[in-house]
Amino acid sequence: VFEDSFHQLRHRTTEEMRGRLNVQFQGEDGVDAGGLTREWYQVMARAIFKEELALFTSGGNGITFQPNPNSMIQNEGVDHLQYFKFVGRFVAKALMDCQILDAYFTRPLYKHLLGEPLSYEDIEAVDPDYFKNLKWMLCNDIEGVFDLTFTAEADYFDKKSVVELKPGGAEIAVTNENKQEYVNLVAKHRMTSAIEPQIKAFLEGFWELIGKDLLEIFTEKELELIISGTPTIDVADLKANTEYNGYYPSSKVVLWFWEILGDLGREDLARLVQFITGTSKVPLEGFKALQGVNGPQKFQIHKSFGSTSLLPTSHTCFNQLDLPEYESKEQLKDRL
Repeated sequence: VFEDSFHQLRHRTTEEMRGRLNVQFQGEDGVDAGGLTREWYQVMARAIFKEELALFTSGGNGITFQPNPNSMIQNEGVDHLQYFKFVGRFVAKALMDCQILDAYFTRPLYKHLLGEPLSYEDIEAVDPDYFKNLKWMLCNDIEGVFDLTFTAEADYFDKKSVVELKPGGAEIAVTNENKQEYVNLVAKHRMTSAIEPQIKAFLEGFWELIGKDLLEIFTEKELELIISGTPTIDVADLKANTEYNGYYPSSKVVLWFWEILGDLGREDLARLVQFITGTSKVPLEGFKALQGVNGPQKFQIHKSFGSTSLLPTSHTCFNQLDLPEYESKEQLKDRL
């Protein structure tokens, strides 16, 4: 379906792409009154992430995707960047047609769509362990600990090469004084430079149908909900698949928490799941199938030992919500 759709649509003009689609599946009877188009969007949304295409690779949670730096390897005979442009057009076309896609990208890709600058924290969604290492560097004295220069390693199917992060970077040592610059540059390399041609092609296809100026009113989290929809979240299923640390199911704060969730609207529930897990996507098998950085990882509520004036915090790689022991249900609701 992906290759056929690519060849059918690749030469269509922008105006043609903005028109109404009419889909017919080979060997199947049926007049497209909307149902076949919806089915095509569903099939395509899964097809673009298939491993054999090698266009995208999953982020740290296994359910969000970003461009694969080695995307050219599986696509000999076709310019793989034309595939990315096509995917960009496909996602924009779905947005124009009010079609919800079962397609979730890493946070940096949404930021690229909005033209927003990335920060090193955004790499947490791509490589959680690497993010932890970078954060440790920033928070600790690194003199004598690391022997680093302003370079990064590129890996093309086990063939290693070294890339300078700035002119003359191979000769510049990383010190306490310049480590912030190093962290920003190396994170940018992982999230942008290493996949820059793929990102550019994707953005070119998307912006061809929907201009960047039309997206500026949204945040990257809102853009995800617009493209992928607001999911139906079963609070009872979430509760049945929750682990506790420092609290018990009978703790006051925990009881208040579930009461508050029962009263939340669909959009606020989606935002909460997005805040805790990094995406609003609910696994097909329900919350028992939530993935963390090390494999299956249920939703967790941890007791946060600090002032009750603090807000709840989350660790998306571990599906973890840290809740201070608030003094009342009203205070918890306000902080949440």
